[in-house]
Amino acid sequence: MAEKRDYYEILGIQKGAGEDEIKKAYKKAARENHPDLHPENREECEEKMKDINEAYSVLSDPEKRQRYDQFGHDAVGGADGMGGMGGMGGFPGGYGDMSDILENLFGGIFGGGSTARANSANAPRRGKDINTGINISFMEACTGKTQEISIGHMEKCAACGGSGSEDNAATEVCPDCHGRGTIKVTQQTMIGVVSQSKPCPHCSGKGTIIKNPCQKCRGAGRVRVQKKVNLTVPAGIDDGQTLRVSGEGDCGINGGPAGNLNVSVSVRPHPIFSREGYDVHCEIPITYAQAVMGDEITVPTIDGNVKFNIAEGTQNGTRTRLKGKGIKHLQRDARGDQYVKLYIEVPKNLSKKQKELLKEFESSLNEKNYAKRKGFFDKLKDIFS
Repeated sequence: MAEKRDYYEILGIQKGAGEDEIKKAYKKAARENHPDLHPENREECEEKMKDINEAYSVLSDPEKRQRYDQFGHDAVGGADGMGGMGGMGGFPGGYGDMSDILENLFGGIFGGGSTARANSANAPRRGKDINTGINISFMEACTGKTQEISIGHMEKCAACGGSGSEDNAATEVCPDCHGRGTIKVTQQTMIGVVSQSKPCPHCSGKGTIIKNPCQKCRGAGRVRVQKKVNLTVPAGIDDGQTLRVSGEGDCGINGGPAGNLNVSVSVRPHPIFSREGYDVHCEIPITYAQAVMGDEITVPTIDGNVKFNIAEGTQNGTRTRLKGKGIKHLQRDARGDQYVKLYIEVPKNLSKKQKELLKEFESSLNEKNYAKRKGFFDKLKDIFS
């Protein structure tokens, strides 16, 4: 059994070559040795391409390359361990059509090939999607709504039924492409003369020409119209999410399905509430006296106001959860919670009398009324003692 050649030598690169250099070397080697470009030496080129393909399969894969650099050919298992020649480095179906090979190798600069044939203008094609947006309030996002929106989209021409022909007038075979819908173009490239198929410009790839085009759609079979669509915005929708309405985009071509309507939702901020997931957050100011002695206050929720009891000695920043008072989940009946943060508003602009009363009240307090304050200064003494 003949000894295998070094993979780096096959591609003509150094051992430390980068990814781009490996890819460039592979393309060059494939171009120079492809059997279809050298029919006089086809068998020899096929053997060379097997080695080139095997080398590229290993060196383009970081893990295989690392094993090969450490342990040689035995570590990567040769062509069988890499899929062999199952289509020339990922080209399905062997060497295949020349234009297909060139398109895969060189990024489609040659065009044509199976892609052009697959995109024939006579094939059914899906209509384009339409993208639009709506702006709703915070509460509308919480509760949901139905909204009518206006869109412009392509519809089948009612005058000709989508045929593009006036009064079902006859069509004739395109004289340029003889009904094939494509024409062959030959051009000189850096690797020689290459032929490729392109859609016929005379008939736009249809293969036929309408003798008497519909006056309304001018032979296109579709017209742009304004349409009203009733959009259901579900409860729980969030800012930036998109609603999809199937089949409300442009109508299809040649009997293809219609596209979709995609509606991006923007939610305006609320002056009191904010949202995190399906939870609602709000901050409520309370007085110093309410925090000290406790009180019953009214708390707003997305369902309306509820009564809430402030405990005696409530501290600034205390956060309380109202279970089940958040936003409904989109996919199920569960709801989030509402979190209420209480902050004590320090009074301003006190009168002389009020300040005297406050000082009198303060002087009546002692350390047991300020547990956190006492603890802080005790720790401070320990640090500096």
